[in-house]
Amino acid sequence: MTSPLYRNDRPGHYPESWYAATADLQPERAPLLGEVRADVCVIGAGFTGLTAALHLAERGFDVVVVEAHRVGFGASGRNGGQVGSGFNKDQIWLAETLGPGPARHLWDLAEEAKGMVRDLAAKHAPEARYTPGVAHGDWTLAGTLELHNYADWLGRHYGYEVQSLDRRTFQDLCRSEVYQGGILDMGTGHIHPLRYVLGLARAAEAAGARIFERTEALDLEDGVVHTGQGRVTASHILVAGNGYLPHLNRVLTAKVMPINSFIAATEPLGDRAETVLSRDVAVADDRFVVNYFRLSEDRRLLFGGRESYTLGFPTDILTALRKRMIRLFPQLEGVRIDYHWGGTLGITRSRLPLVTRLGPTTLAAGGFSGHGVALTAIAGKVMAEAVAGQAERFDTLATLPVPNFPGGGFARAPLLALAMTWYSLRDRLGH
Repeated sequence: MTSPLYRNDRPGHYPESWYAATADLQPERAPLLGEVRADVCVIGAGFTGLTAALHLAERGFDVVVVEAHRVGFGASGRNGGQVGSGFNKDQIWLAETLGPGPARHLWDLAEEAKGMVRDLAAKHAPEARYTPGVAHGDWTLAGTLELHNYADWLGRHYGYEVQSLDRRTFQDLCRSEVYQGGILDMGTGHIHPLRYVLGLARAAEAAGARIFERTEALDLEDGVVHTGQGRVTASHILVAGNGYLPHLNRVLTAKVMPINSFIAATEPLGDRAETVLSRDVAVADDRFVVNYFRLSEDRRLLFGGRESYTLGFPTDILTALRKRMIRLFPQLEGVRIDYHWGGTLGITRSRLPLVTRLGPTTLAAGGFSGHGVALTAIAGKVMAEAVAGQAERFDTLATLPVPNFPGGGFARAPLLALAMTWYSLRDRLGH
C-alpha cells in the first residue's frame, strides 16, 4: 500500500510553500547506517518528536531521532500556524463526558501546552515570530450565541477571559460579511511553524540528541526500530509520525487516519491587507471543513480551507481553495497566488489526540486533528516524563476517548469521505 510519506512529495524535499521560502533551511543530516544504540528512539522529527527529544536530552538521556524525510517535513512544517486553546472538543463536552475534575486537568495541560510553544519559540526560534491572538468566527447568529455562551462558561468555571464580538465588532476585525459574530482569544497565538520546528531541532541537537534524516522506520519490535539501512536498539521507543505513519502499527492504523489539507499564500497585499484583517491575529471559523487564515509578516494572506480524504492530493488544489477565499473576501478577486501547498495530518474519530502505549516500552502520540501546534508540545513533554518514570500526566492524556474508525484499514477511507462530503454539503447549504 502506498504510504503518505511518498505519495505527494519528492523524497527529502520540502514542499514549495511560503514557509519553506522564508525559512533558513538547514543542511541535510546524514541517514542512519548500521546499528545504533540509544536510551530512546524517537520516530518522527516534527513538533511532538522533537519536543520529546529536547526534554529527554536535557534530562541526560541518549536520544536518537529518525525522520523519513527532513526535520519538519510533515504537518509540523506546513500547517496554519495557529496555537489554539483547549482541544477539538470544548470543555463543556469534556466535563460532561469525563467529569469536571478530569476536564479541568486536561484544560490545564492544554494551557501549559500554549505556554510551552510561546516559551520554546522565544528561547529557540524567535524568528518564528510567536504573535498573540486567534479569533473564531461564526456564520450564523445561533452559532455566535453558542460561542458567546462558551466564552462566558470559560470565564465562570476557569477564570479564562475570552472577548465576545457581535457582528459589527467582529467585522471591524475580520472584514468578511459572512460572519455574524465570534470571539477573540488573546491567550492563543500564531507562529511560523517551519521556523519553529527547525529551532526545536537545533535545540535538541545542542542538548545532545542525534537526528538522522532520510531514515524511514519500517518495522517496530519491542526495543528495536528497523530502518531502511540499519536499526536502532533502544530502551524506549516514541512513535511521533502522526498522519504520515498510518501502517507502522495496528493500533495507530485503527485509530489515526491521514487526511490532506491545503493552504495558499497570496502576493504581498500592502495596504490592501487592511481590507482583510485590521489586526495581526489568526482566524478560524465554524465550518465543518474549517476556513483558517492570517496575514504573514510580508502582508500576504495565508489561507487554508479545503481538505481531501484520499491519499493523493487533488490534481487541482488551487481552484477550490481560491473559491473559498473569494467567498469570504470578494475584495481579493484577481489577487495573485504566489504559493499553494498541501500536507497530511492525522485525525481521530473523536477529533481528540491519541496518546497511548503500544507496548511495554513503546509510546505513541498522534491524531491531533488540526489542533496540534500546541497539543503536540504537551504530548511530547508527557511522553518524555513517562520515559523518565513519571507517567501520571501521560496517563491523563491517555484517558481521552479515541475509538477505532469503522471499516478497518481498507473501508474506513471511503466511509469517512462519504461522511465528510455530507458535512461539506451542509456547509454549502448554510446549515
